[in-house]
Amino acid sequence: MRFYSFIIPVYNRPDELQELLECLAAQTLQQFEVIVVEDGSKIKADQVVSKFQDRLDIKYYFKENGGQGFARNHGFERASGDYFILLDSDALVEPDYLAIVEERLNSSYVDLYGGPDTDHPSFTPIQKAISYSMTSLFTTGGIRGKKNNMGGTFHPRSFNMGLSRKVWEKTGGFLTSRMGEDILFSIAAIRLGFKSALIPEAFIYHKRRTKFLPFFRQLKFFGRARINIARFYPDELKLVHAFPLFFTLAVCSVPVWFFVFKPFFYLGTGFLAFYILILFGDALIKTKQLNVAFLSVAAAFVQLFGYGTGFLQEGWKRIWEKKSHRETGAAIEYPS
Repeated sequence: MRFYSFIIPVYNRPDELQELLECLAAQTLQQFEVIVVEDGSKIKADQVVSKFQDRLDIKYYFKENGGQGFARNHGFERASGDYFILLDSDALVEPDYLAIVEERLNSSYVDLYGGPDTDHPSFTPIQKAISYSMTSLFTTGGIRGKKNNMGGTFHPRSFNMGLSRKVWEKTGGFLTSRMGEDILFSIAAIRLGFKSALIPEAFIYHKRRTKFLPFFRQLKFFGRARINIARFYPDELKLVHAFPLFFTLAVCSVPVWFFVFKPFFYLGTGFLAFYILILFGDALIKTKQLNVAFLSVAAAFVQLFGYGTGFLQEGWKRIWEKKSHRETGAAIEYPS
């Protein structure tokens, strides 16, 4: 049986980390250690970690702030496991999470896997709405947490990712600290010949932003990150990635058409009404909560507008900068 290392970077989130550690302490399979890397937090989690010293094989490391990618590298260098599992500190997992991963790797081994994220019954209506928006076919094109999607090859994301020690040794870890660092890491591993796979049953409950403004800032950052990925791997930029930009421009142009060419205005409003009905109906079916369904429509627009504007901002910057420029993200602050 292989030995696992859970690597968890944390930044000013001791309370969320405690909830995750409670989940790990309850795992039915206990062949693992936990590496917590404090990434220059002002609100430290060392006291939280100390509470679990007698319940978990846990180690705590503090480093100067450099972003989650480099914090994970810090953890790789200190981990003793055969297989590493990366989780965000705002995640929750079921007691059989690791047992499911172990069973899947025993039956069909891969060196790199990812798992989906979903919402927990305890989450707020806005968190559930954002979770729907982030995973819906009608907003992401099925890119996130799907084995087959419109964005091409499945690239595990670091909020729920597993990799063998060999992958870390061959890739050297995360190339960048922020701005699409996890997708860049997955691309590098796959191009070295490692196989990736989605383990649908190895899902996490992923806490979302609790307000729409922070969610907008986060998605704007994601839109910028997609352009940064194209700096390293231009062929990884697909047409579906530009959909939020096209949507944003189309929606913003609808009022203009009222004064320029009214048939386009009526066509645009009709399309928007149809799209809103599709979103609302699908969200109602998926969440089974009327208030969450309404909020899901708002979350979808916030997500698409945020991603679209970030994509446009970084894309415009990319046009004028040196083509050799590569953004590591170390000097860029992740939006809170």
